[in-house]
Amino acid sequence: MYNKKKIVNDPVHGFITIPSELHYDLIQHPYFQRLNRIKQLGMSFMVYPGAQHTRFQHSLGAMHLMDETISQLRSKGNEITEDEANAVLAAILLHDIGHAPFSHVLEDTITKGVSHEEISLLMIQQINKELGGALDLALQIFQNKYPKKFLHQLVSSQLDMDRLDYLIRDSFFTGVVEGAVGAARIIKMLNVYDDELVVESKGVYSIEKFLIARRMMYWQVYLHKTSVSAEQVLIKTLERAKELTRRGKSLFSAPQFDYFLKNDVTKEDFLQKSEPLTYYAMFDDSDIMSAIKVWAMTCDDKVLSLLCRNLMDRRLFKMEVREQKPLKQEENALAKKFAKALNVSEKEAHYLVTLHPVSAYTYRPKSDSIKVLCENGVLKDISDASDILNLTLLSKHEKKYYFGYVRDKDLI
Repeated sequence: MYNKKKIVNDPVHGFITIPSELHYDLIQHPYFQRLNRIKQLGMSFMVYPGAQHTRFQHSLGAMHLMDETISQLRSKGNEITEDEANAVLAAILLHDIGHAPFSHVLEDTITKGVSHEEISLLMIQQINKELGGALDLALQIFQNKYPKKFLHQLVSSQLDMDRLDYLIRDSFFTGVVEGAVGAARIIKMLNVYDDELVVESKGVYSIEKFLIARRMMYWQVYLHKTSVSAEQVLIKTLERAKELTRRGKSLFSAPQFDYFLKNDVTKEDFLQKSEPLTYYAMFDDSDIMSAIKVWAMTCDDKVLSLLCRNLMDRRLFKMEVREQKPLKQEENALAKKFAKALNVSEKEAHYLVTLHPVSAYTYRPKSDSIKVLCENGVLKDISDASDILNLTLLSKHEKKYYFGYVRDKDLI
């Protein structure tokens, strides 16, 4: 019999054992293999050259941390059956399966009004049909419909295995050491109290470090202004390509990319038709980059070819970070200037200007708190249990406006 209990050598966690034949089959599924072709951090490699890791690697890492957590929780007397363990491992393995090319960057550009979590659910349901219901329990946990709520918290919460792995992994591949967290220590401090995932009081310091690391990674990596600039150039490129395609212009693209250029695909489309999921499952980073390379060389549309060339050559938008929303007159003035320089309409020149509001919460105690189990059996929010955390800062809704535009020297 073919041995499916393989070992994967991961640069972050070391050797990862694939827990069962079911999980091996899930990893071998085309939907999951597609994650090998989707960058975890989108366009961040233009700032941090090492950020070339994929959603595939991250998903395997999250599964590994889940396996470690299950062992720890069982060692403390928490009942997790073999079926439940296999299901929660499958749920975390597949949690990101519905990501668009370049991960979060194009989530609302390729499709409209449907999140990657919703597409992940559709993909898991499709795989479940193919496997004759083997993922029924995993789907219940994924959707938070299973009686043991703490299992869903391990998949999606403030302290889920997704967050633990991406902080460690993204820190490792970007070289931003401030994002490194002690996952092993955090996992050892996890427990279950009244069907709720909690942290034992000895783990408070590790959680403090975890929350601070998240804040550092958001503003140093995920919302780095140059990363956002590269993302906005990519988004503007696709928006221009979609407009030209709708007007009847023929642009080089793979069939799966062409489908999303020609159609505004919504959540209803995914629910009512088979084509969207079929094409989406074949769509990845390489489709977009190969098209952009061709458009840069052959497209006679001045705006699209300029955006493509600038993206290929890393000539990104100049990005200003503002505390207040820029006036519309600033955008219009720049568009007018660029229109004159390129001899295009002001409407077309607006593709060379972008206003992108960004915001982040580090910790939201009201919606999804982290509970600390004190030695006297009392549960406290981490903000009350910690004597150093500035909850006012960490729970603050930080919002900034990224105002970007093509540089004069790049108008060639």
